[in-house]
Amino acid sequence: MKTEQFRILLHFFKALADESRLKILSFLANQECSVEELAVLLKLREPTISHHLAKLKEVNLVVMRPEGNTRLYQLDGGTLQSVTRDILTPENIASWVEDKDIEAWERKILHTYIEGDRLKEIPSSRKKRFIILKWLANKFEVGLQYPETLVDETLKRYYPDVDSIKQELIDYQLMQRENGIYWRRAQEE
Repeated sequence: MKTEQFRILLHFFKALADESRLKILSFLANQECSVEELAVLLKLREPTISHHLAKLKEVNLVVMRPEGNTRLYQLDGGTLQSVTRDILTPENIASWVEDKDIEAWERKILHTYIEGDRLKEIPSSRKKRFIILKWLANKFEVGLQYPETLVDETLKRYYPDVDSIKQELIDYQLMQRENGIYWRRAQEE
């Protein structure tokens, strides 16, 4: 997400991050209200209500219409719908942080469970275990077939319990086996 868009969105959420402003929006969603009415309903002073309304107007959440000497405020439902429809999509939310280091988690897990070139232990967490198993599966080339003895020999360099590792590589669909022949599955990105 571009820095300017992120700043606008942050400003929008800051405007909502106040109990009094949320209550004001709640009242304004049901009916138009003046500053005086909102002050009575919320048991706040009129200048405080005016301050909150100004914050909500900055992000286009309320609209004002004059009626004689009174100003009436109402929720701008279109802004909420627009934000939800256009900004709060999974794709946009995923783009809020730029320069993500997606592989940082994997590097941390590998650093934690691997010492030198040996696996210290198999993590109990499924996500962490999958990272370790991917690391082990990468010791085999995609497209080559390996007899079980070569698989055992290769895996033994990294961890002594080769039987459980072989089974997990198959269970996690990182490798396949048929008639004592193993091959690495291509990673689906």
